[in-house]
Amino acid sequence: MMSANQEMAVYCFDTLVAHYNGEQVPPPEFEEGHHPLFVTWKKAVNGSEPRLRGCIGTLEARGIVTGFRDYALTSYSDLCQQIFSAESAMRIAENSFALRDRRFPPIQAKELPYLQCTVSILTNYETAANYLDWEIEKHGLIIEFTDPDYNTRRSATYLPEVAAHEGWTKIETIDSLMRKAGYKGAISETLRCRICVTRYQSTLYTMHFRDYASYVKDTRGAAPAINGTKLAH
Repeated sequence: MMSANQEMAVYCFDTLVAHYNGEQVPPPEFEEGHHPLFVTWKKAVNGSEPRLRGCIGTLEARGIVTGFRDYALTSYSDLCQQIFSAESAMRIAENSFALRDRRFPPIQAKELPYLQCTVSILTNYETAANYLDWEIEKHGLIIEFTDPDYNTRRSATYLPEVAAHEGWTKIETIDSLMRKAGYKGAISETLRCRICVTRYQSTLYTMHFRDYASYVKDTRGAAPAINGTKLAH
């Protein structure tokens, strides 16, 4: 089974640096494969708790080299896209790169030293017996249900780390997912019991820019640089 690793996070940082320099991305140091994946950017300033800067991925298997390259750029707006259907994820990934996202300011090159990147590889998809048949921090969730007010199908997902990070119970997580899916009506136990839940697991790797800079200096002989921008590593 392929696991998220350091080289994948390096490749995501390489993608940003290459974009700002107008260069080709260096070839990745990991093998190609086909897996569902996510890229998450967070930003920390002056020792503060890292805050979400962007997160996007796909629930469907795809080539991980082009996946990490595409999502490294697509994901870095202020909106976390962990809460959409698989179809929406693919549509956003294909049509709405963050550099052109008019809803949110794009990351500036000067922000790079404050970023950390988390890459996730999703695995072990299983159909849950009910909406409580999963473990906090172990499982990510995909929910699907019919909106009783509009008779439309709704779906959303959270990665495994979300519920624990937010301090939610299982019911709070499910209710939040329903809201993120766009449901605005009353949430009842009857409606929760009608939800179809797919649970999954993931491996992840997190790298801060300072660690990326050290890696590049050690392996390539010089720290990363952005043309026209001073980076305080």
